[in-house]
Amino acid sequence: MHPKALQLAGLIGALLLAGCSEQSGSGQPAGGAVEVGVMTLRPQNVPITIELPGRTSAAKVAEIRPQVDGLIQKRVFTEGGEVKAGDLLYQIDPRPYQAAYDAAAAALEKAQAAVPSAQAKVDRYNQLVGVNTVTAQSLDDAKAALAQAKADVSAAEAALATAQINLDYTKVVAPISGLISTSSVTEGALVTANQTTALATIRQIDPINVDLTDSSTNLLRIRNLVDSGRLKRGDGPPAVQLKLNDTTIYDKTGQLRSAEATVNETTGTFSMRASFENPTRLLLPGMYVRAIVNLGSDEGAFLVPQRAVNRNAKGDATAMFVGKDGKVETRVLKTMQSVGSDWLVETGVSDGDRLIVDGLQKVGDGQAVTPLEVTLDAAGVAHPVDAKAPAAGTPAPATTPAPTTGG
Repeated sequence: MHPKALQLAGLIGALLLAGCSEQSGSGQPAGGAVEVGVMTLRPQNVPITIELPGRTSAAKVAEIRPQVDGLIQKRVFTEGGEVKAGDLLYQIDPRPYQAAYDAAAAALEKAQAAVPSAQAKVDRYNQLVGVNTVTAQSLDDAKAALAQAKADVSAAEAALATAQINLDYTKVVAPISGLISTSSVTEGALVTANQTTALATIRQIDPINVDLTDSSTNLLRIRNLVDSGRLKRGDGPPAVQLKLNDTTIYDKTGQLRSAEATVNETTGTFSMRASFENPTRLLLPGMYVRAIVNLGSDEGAFLVPQRAVNRNAKGDATAMFVGKDGKVETRVLKTMQSVGSDWLVETGVSDGDRLIVDGLQKVGDGQAVTPLEVTLDAAGVAHPVDAKAPAAGTPAPATTPAPTTGG
């Protein structure tokens, strides 16, 4: 062979050997097992809550309307202030009703005065009946006159009571305690009995109600959990917390008091009512809030980090696991609700399953992997179980690079 050809063949061979040497020193050989971060799932006791929309409403509402006609002489309350049950709110001109009362009292006295005379006549006729000119008919007439006199007394007493009621109604008083609205009338206004326009409205807001709405589907799911024995409920009504519009949590814990017995045919929802103490009047009727209802605890629940859950083409939740043979398998999960940064899973997992939470983008179904037990810190970053996880928001030390956060 020509010397130049021999030199060229030797150069090509050296290049091939160098390429093989570099490939063998690259770390992970082709077809080898990939390291993935896994978490071993265990059942645990998980509080079950639901977050529902709601609006605050007064515990009691009283619209103030006059029950007699007349002119408003004075208003004696402070608009927007607090009133007590029985406090005077308005004074209607009492003079016509005082006159009617006086007339009824006089009529009663007149009727009462006729009774003794009629009674005496009956007594006298009882002794003289059959004697002289007193006949049985005369006695009957005397008894009838006595009964009429007594009936007149009863009628006069009823008329006097009615006059007293109307006179009392000229003083418009608060039927309940609470905050009173602005007045719709001023002094000198003419009002009529049971008019449609309220003079003012009183609302009792301590305690205050919160009306909540939930779907009938959710109701059935909760009942199934209770019937299956998974959901353990404590004694008494469920506790409720409020999340206000500015996302702050109201400092008082309320209780669920009642629920509607029917489902709205249009929306498929039903209503519930919770009650809260409101001593500082922070909650006002009509406010939009979100309520967190504590339903109980699931004593055998499985929590799966949300970062490990994907969705397939059908929209079902899926997650990757390391099987007993060390290979990747994808399962369909049935999630119930979110719990912090986790999903509460109803089906698809069991005790001891190894869930892949890190390195998801590097593996596929049936691939052999090397599982590395990891934990997730508050920021959702995976760390080996023997490494100290940094606090939330603190970057991992430069000397210990964090595993790839796939998923």
